[in-house]
Amino acid sequence: RWWNPPAPSERIGTMDAIIEQEPEGVSWHTPEHTLRLLEMMSEVNRRKVMEAQRLGALKVGTVYRRTRNGVQRAEVRFDGIAGCLRTPAGGSSRQTIMVVDGPKVRSRLISPREMARLMGLPEDYLLPDRYNDAYHLLGDGVAVPVVRHIREHLLDAVLMANQATTATRRRRA
Repeated sequence: RWWNPPAPSERIGTMDAIIEQEPEGVSWHTPEHTLRLLEMMSEVNRRKVMEAQRLGALKVGTVYRRTRNGVQRAEVRFDGIAGCLRTPAGGSSRQTIMVVDGPKVRSRLISPREMARLMGLPEDYLLPDRYNDAYHLLGDGVAVPVVRHIREHLLDAVLMANQATTATRRRRA
């Protein structure tokens, strides 16, 4: 049945593969900025960073800042999943990357090209020159692979069923 689509295929890439060590359009935060980010974390989130340090291997995480009851918090994840990409309007937080390499912890904003990769756009997709313009383009968007999956497994079937129904009605008329 067309309304029972298959599960999407597994992720093609990992955050480690998407994130560049020296990206264009963004700079690494100062050590002080990264420290402030770590200080905004709850104990649970700081433990995630410490565990990544303990492993000693390069770990790429994403950080999302939230404000609740007037207190700003930073939440980190190292599971290979990025938080939502939001447009930088209305107080929304921009996605931050955190790279842990043994004892070294660095942070920075996600680059426009990295955002495009997360959204499933090809490497040759032309992005706006200005960071905020790229962020507006890609934030709150729909990922290309998701749209492709929905089209292939649901929308095409709906269109075909609709065309068949229309053809049957015309023959009867």
